Amino acid sequence: MTSINTNNSAMAALQTLRSVNNNLSDTQAAVSSGLRVGKAADNAAYWSIATTMKSDNSALSAVSDALGMGAAKVDTAYTAVQSSIDVVSEIKAKLVAATEDGVDKGKINDEIKQLQQQLTSIASSASFNGENWVSTTGAAGKTMSVVSSFIRTAGGVSVSTAGYTSTADDYLFANDTGILDRDGTGNITASLSTFSISSTNSKADIDGLISDAETALKSMTSLGSKLGSLQKGIDLQSDFVSKLSDSINSGVGRLVDANMEEESSKLSALQTQQQLAIQSLSIANSSSQNILSLFR
Repeated sequence: MTSINTNNSAMAALQTLRSVNNNLSDTQAAVSSGLRVGKAADNAAYWSIATTMKSDNSALSAVSDALGMGAAKVDTAYTAVQSSIDVVSEIKAKLVAATEDGVDKGKINDEIKQLQQQLTSIASSASFNGENWVSTTGAAGKTMSVVSSFIRTAGGVSVSTAGYTSTADDYLFANDTGILDRDGTGNITASLSTFSISSTNSKADIDGLISDAETALKSMTSLGSKLGSLQKGIDLQSDFVSKLSDSINSGVGRLVDANMEEESSKLSALQTQQQLAIQSLSIANSSSQNILSLFR
């Protein structure tokens, strides 16, 4: 039966065209954005996971920056320690020379004074962004740390750090308790930054200063080793954070990225379906016109 009030064929064709147009719109959005899950309505679970992991990746980016900052601090401290070792070694050599009979201890003392000034200059200059890990007015027990990682667990999120808690042997200068300026305390009997020698000093006096220099060198070597280990740890952590960030990006991509080959194929098919649906609707609408021939 043909009715001029109800055109079932046209309604079916129109419904098909609407469905095709909706699918085509979704496919075009995926092609233009590169995402198959661009909003929560597309897939609430995947969208939620991807949004959280993208946020975590931003935090990891900040951790990477912090590791770079920490590496600069440690590198600065290590450079100061290495330079100080060279200077103290030179002071020790001057002291050994002063034990020889007939040498001018006054001239040697002048050279040592210059080296002592160099020590204090090295320590005071070893500052990065306002932090000096080798010369401080604070007491031992200070935490020397850098941000190393952002961690998400079932219980929440946290930021971990790497570093060490300082002792007197972790400072070149620290309120007369550091490696170079203990002034009668600890195992150094004279401050390597202020002592003087003269013609009145005996060989035993100078031997004591040489022993002090040797003790200081051992402490500085230990500190350099500690800083070197921290440098290595920061380098490894920086590499890990970089790889972890890449892995998270890859994982998020698997959840929400569109398969462009598949979307391209789908787009071509839907465009063809759209044209056919329009043609079917046109045919369905023209069928009602045939009724007029019955009344001619």
